[in-house]
Amino acid sequence: MRQTHGFSLVELSIVLVILGLLTGGILAGQSLIRAAQLRSVSNDHQRYITAVATFKDKYFAIPGDMGNATSFWGDQATGTGACANAAIADGSPGTCNGDADGLVEINNEMFRFWQHLANAGLIEGSYTGINGSGSSQLHIAGENAPASRISNAGWFTHERQTASQLHGLTNMGNTLGLGAPFPGSTFYSPIFKPEEVWNIDTKMDDGLPISGKVLAGVQGTCASATAYTLTQTGNTCWMAFQQAY
Repeated sequence: MRQTHGFSLVELSIVLVILGLLTGGILAGQSLIRAAQLRSVSNDHQRYITAVATFKDKYFAIPGDMGNATSFWGDQATGTGACANAAIADGSPGTCNGDADGLVEINNEMFRFWQHLANAGLIEGSYTGINGSGSSQLHIAGENAPASRISNAGWFTHERQTASQLHGLTNMGNTLGLGAPFPGSTFYSPIFKPEEVWNIDTKMDDGLPISGKVLAGVQGTCASATAYTLTQTGNTCWMAFQQAY
């Protein structure tokens, strides 16, 4: 009669050690990936700030707000959602003019901002310069605004006088922001844990959620008016950089 043998304690111990090493390696890999994604925030921010400064030096205007953009890149074709001063399709890739008031407003200027920078060869990508279909403020990462290295997140910019999502701050000027898509609007949905934004804020600014240049976009328990909610482990924050350019 054939005898059957189970695993010995030594064999079971070896299997458990291997499983532990595999699990630890996966978790460590995920942590490294997330750390790289978070480092990309400050790198991307600096890249866009530098691109705007170069644009202003070359064209004497702010991208998106530029009043003579069609003189350089031609008119963008008319169509649903196109900006009002796009009359003819005589340029490639084409664009539309801003109102040259020094502010990138919550209209097609905030989409044209990325298009002007790309047309000038100062950032990678190609952007439509108009809102996404279905909403006058709809941002679509990779289409009319840059995608972030953080999954499902994108960058946005516009002028802000007041913002309820930022504890009612006023006079924020031309602001850069980063978050996940918010239905029918810009990237206002949370994509960061409070500790992650605190870490970025501390490295780049003052570590306070609504003070200085780096701000915490508030959703739920991201932060109070004076401190980040570091005990919160869920994604409850997006980010903003006021007076960015």
